[in-house]
This record gives sequence, structure tokens and C-alpha cells, in this order.
Amino acid sequence: MDVAADQLKFVALDGEDLEVVSAHLQDAVVNPAEILWRPAEHRLVLGLARFDWEAAQSANPQYRRRRAALRFERVRACKARQIDPANSNAALNLLAVDFAANDAPAGIVTLTFSGGAALRLEVECLEAELADLGPTWACAACPSHADLPTQTA
Repeated sequence: MDVAADQLKFVALDGEDLEVVSAHLQDAVVNPAEILWRPAEHRLVLGLARFDWEAAQSANPQYRRRRAALRFERVRACKARQIDPANSNAALNLLAVDFAANDAPAGIVTLTFSGGAALRLEVECLEAELADLGPTWACAACPSHADLPTQTA
């Protein structure tokens, strides 16, 4: 394990910012017990094992994961589908994080996981932060989505 000087820290304040965060979080693994909804604080925090896409796509590819945290502020409501917070043995695979404005700057943040699980956040405005928390560790393979239909231009 090593502590890298290249740890990510992003703040997302609009949909374009969140697209960048989503790209870095694709295939992150989330334990449902590490999804912390704090309604009194209007905050949602997730602990993640983020796949390091930068290292995987470098000239000398390395497959590794990093501990990271994703935090959303100004959250009015949080709804979950097919997520059991008591199941600490489960592993959710994060596919995407999207934002759709519905009464700007308010909107809906959707965290989509494989297998149909999802989190839906109603936010006053988009205010999110992604931060790597420490060391990396090697993993056996690079996540693949070969079973998804290909898009043509």
C-alpha cells in the first residue's frame, strides 16, 4: 500500500462538475453500512472503494482501488431502492451519479448502482465533494462493461 500525492479532491456545484465526479466514481464499491444519511444536517456521506481509473489508463497500467468519500450537502430528502443498510456484507457497484435540475438551482441527484439499486437525493442546490482518503491497494482486474450495448454515432 502507498499513500499517493495524486489523491483526488473535487467539488461539484453544477451538472458538469458532477459528470467529472461520476466518471471518477464509475465502478466504485460501496458497503450499504457506509451510506450515512444525516437528515438533521441535510447531509449524505458515502464511504467508497474507488477504482483508480487514472492509474489503469496510464502508460504503465496498474489496477488499484482507493478509499474515498462522497459528500452531498443541502439534501432535503434521501430515498433508497434495493439498498439494505443493515446488510454490511453487501457490495454495491456504483455506475453513475447524475443531476437533474427541477426548480433551479434545486434538483434531483441519482446514484445508480448495478442490479437496480439506487439512491435519490432531493437537493436545494448541488453541493458535493469527492475526496480520496488515503492509501491504495492492488486489485486483480479492471472493471469491464462488455455486456452493455455499444452505441454508434
